[in-house]
This record gives sequence, structure tokens and C-alpha cells, in this order.
Amino acid sequence: MTLYAVTGIAQGLDATEAAVQATDQALSQVGRAQIVLAFVAASDDYPVNQVVNGVSGLLSDTPLFGFSTPSQLTSDGIFQRSIAIALLISDEVQARADFWAGYSEDSGRCTQYMLETLHLDEAEPKALLLVADGFNADSAPMIQALAAGRYPLAGCLAGGDLASNRAFQIGGIRCGNNGLAAAVLRGNIKISVGSNHGWQSVGVYSRITRSKGLWVRTLDGRRASETYARNFGHPAREWAYPPLNQLIRLYPLGVERDEIGEAGQASYLVRSPLSVETDGSLRMNVSVPQGKTAYLLVSSAENCLAATRLATQQALEGLGGAQPALALIFADIAWKMMLQAQTGSEISAVQSVLGDDVPIIGGYNYGQVGRNPDGKPELFNQHIQIVLFGE
Repeated sequence: MTLYAVTGIAQGLDATEAAVQATDQALSQVGRAQIVLAFVAASDDYPVNQVVNGVSGLLSDTPLFGFSTPSQLTSDGIFQRSIAIALLISDEVQARADFWAGYSEDSGRCTQYMLETLHLDEAEPKALLLVADGFNADSAPMIQALAAGRYPLAGCLAGGDLASNRAFQIGGIRCGNNGLAAAVLRGNIKISVGSNHGWQSVGVYSRITRSKGLWVRTLDGRRASETYARNFGHPAREWAYPPLNQLIRLYPLGVERDEIGEAGQASYLVRSPLSVETDGSLRMNVSVPQGKTAYLLVSSAENCLAATRLATQQALEGLGGAQPALALIFADIAWKMMLQAQTGSEISAVQSVLGDDVPIIGGYNYGQVGRNPDGKPELFNQHIQIVLFGE
């Protein structure tokens, strides 16, 4: 059977009802075909148990892979307070998915449990997809627990309303908050990942003089917020309150790497604050080493859309001529903020490369998981990641 995908989208006040409507809409296009995996992108306003109950009530034991997001991305545009479903169809592909609690307490140990449960060391999969909590954990140990490999690796740090730190993850028929969900695919399928960002250095850099855990305390010996005050003209204390303490996501840091890889990847990692604390510290979702040089980065809508097209082209070329059946998009929340005056333009940018007939599902998040050019796992901020599924 040819690999293909169908989608459904529904909005409503009741999570279960919206989930049933979206799933039924997708199922109406399937018939008796074999469903491999169901992707779920849902508003964080919904109780996750109700979302899963609504979807699995119609799909029975079909494995689910899903996440919360403040907006849901589809081929038809961007939606809010909705549930988007994509069903991957084939009788020559196998998928397994599950959920593990405890990621926020120890992301490294939780990731190790995931690797042991999925038996990745026994048979290399065609791809590993991950979604983890984006608010309440240090994701650096997760990256350290993942092994280098040739198979595609993709995923995100799920998010939602930053004020409530509310996010959920769905794996198999289980779900929860502060956890890790993963899906493994094997069989007659080809999966390719493209990733890019549109942020550039403005030539301003500082030394990270004090950091601890998920907080960058000082830059060049002064409160981190003072660096932003000097460069953007607002008093340091104003960066700790709306709207600046959230808009800071648009101005991430490019933190120097320990070393430049053999493949010659960029000399810095993009690290984006979640917010600014009242003491002027930057709140992150991955620890940032003290003593590193950090460059102040900026972007534009044009740069973001160019990066989207480049990431999509990279993923398409990675399919080696196979036709894409589905596009899964993990876009940093900064994309939503940067393109708010051009809503849906990132979807149009993806379609300008793939065409209008490839189904799309995805959402905004607070970090992206993938491989660097040397094949090592890496956590990205401020990127857009395009995952294509082909036969």
C-alpha cells in the first residue's frame, strides 16, 4: 500500500467533543486502510485526558504521538483552541509510542527509561520522534542521554501558555504533564528532517559571568536584564514585566560552543530565554554554561520565512526523490511572535516548496530536538524544524 496521510481539525469548548470531531473528520478519508500512527496537536487550554479519550475512543489501540501548543498548524492555516489530527496510513510501516512521567525531575533518567523501553539499541529505527516538557525541566541531560546515530531524530519541547507553565505530552494511549513522549517508526518509510533559524548576531557580545541551573544571572558582571536595557533602550526593571519579559524571546543569545564540529556547524548555539525574572535573571529551559561568550541575536519576518523555505528544501532533498506524504512542523514560539502580522505565512513558505497537496500538522514550541551535522543529538532554540514522511 502506498504511504499517505489524512488530517482533521475541530474547535470547541469541550475537549472530548473537539477531539472526536477532528478524529472523525480524518477517519472519513481512510476507509479500511491500516493506520500506523496518529499525530495530535492540541491547544493547551484543553485537559489532556479528555483529548486522548476523544481520539483513542475512535482509533482504539492506534498509537498516538502528540503535544500541547498555543496554536495548531495545518495545511489550511493556523488555528487556536483547536485539535488537529493527522493519520499516517500504510500496511508496511510499524510504529510504537509511549509516555514516561518524571521528565521535569530528571530528564536524563527519564530519557534513559525511554531508550530501554523502545529497545533502540537492538534494531535501528527509521526515525525517533520526541516531545518533552518545555517549561519545568533542564533538557541538557536528555540530550546527553541520547546517542549519536544515523536514523533521523526530531521533536520539540512542548509548550502553551507561558504564564501558567502549562504543557502536555501524549505517547501511545498515555499522557501527562512534565513528561516525555516518544514514537519509533520502522518499515517501508523514509523520514527526513530539515532545520534552520533566521537569527543573526548584531555584533554585541558579553561574557556569561554567573549562571546556575536554568538561570543566567549576570552578563559581564551585571544583571542580565541590563544588557538588554543598554541595547534596546528600556530600563532594566521593565524587562521583568509584560510585555518585555515575554518579548525577550525575540532576542536570544548565541552561546559559543565548546568546539566546532568536523562538519563545520555554526560556532554558537542559539539559547532563548523563556522570560526575565524580577531579579534581572534570564529563565531558560536548558542550562547555559558559565564563562561562555554570548552574542545578542535579532531577526526579521523576512529572515524567518527564508529560513522556513531552506529547512523545507533541506528536508525534501533528504527524501532522495521520495514523494512526501506528510509534513510535521515544530516551530519555535518566536515564529508566532515574529510573524503575528503575517499569520500563516510560515505555512505558505512550506507550501511554496512542497506544493499545496502535502498534508501539514504541527505547532509552536519552546525548543527543538534534532541532530547536528555531525550526527550528534542537539537541543535547538529559535529554529523551525520540518519533518517529512515519504515511502
